[in-house]
Amino acid sequence: MEELIALFNAIAPLSPALEEYLRDLLKPRYAGKKEILLREGDIAKHINYIEKGLVRSYYWIEEEEVCSWFMKEGDIFVSVQSFFFQSPSYETIEMIEDGIIWGISYSQLQHAYKHFPEFNYHRGVILEKYYSLSEQRHYMTRRQTAYKRYVSLLEREQYLLQRVPAKYLASYLGMTEGTFSHIRSEYAAKSRKGL
Repeated sequence: MEELIALFNAIAPLSPALEEYLRDLLKPRYAGKKEILLREGDIAKHINYIEKGLVRSYYWIEEEEVCSWFMKEGDIFVSVQSFFFQSPSYETIEMIEDGIIWGISYSQLQHAYKHFPEFNYHRGVILEKYYSLSEQRHYMTRRQTAYKRYVSLLEREQYLLQRVPAKYLASYLGMTEGTFSHIRSEYAAKSRKGL
């Protein structure tokens, strides 16, 4: 919890009353590898902070699983549409590694916004950050060549290569596993030659 409180205080100092409210309601949840945190069709009840572990989101297009994002330690994650509109989720959210997450429910968050108006500033800063990340992911996967997508992944999220199976990374980058493997080999060969 201390990392999450520090994250909020780095945005703007929490009032003592708001910090006490958050400390009273936030509890750690231990989640195992492959555990489904939200299933497609369910309503997201919590927005979460990752203390430890790695999380992914995916959805289905016909018979194909499509990874849409990954979040790691220090990140906040949510099924945006489902949580903020309390509607059925189109995505599934799953733990990739064992982890610890902290969550706040929709009603608890609304209470915080109403009774601690300063918390709306934190919301704005956090939303701007994750909206920007979403736009970057959209640009990477829709506007770049397959090779450039791989290079962008190395530049921005290299840690994923050590922590995520290749089939998930290929899906995230909008390519087949075979294409991903070929591009990874091509990049390694160019790197060895200093190109």
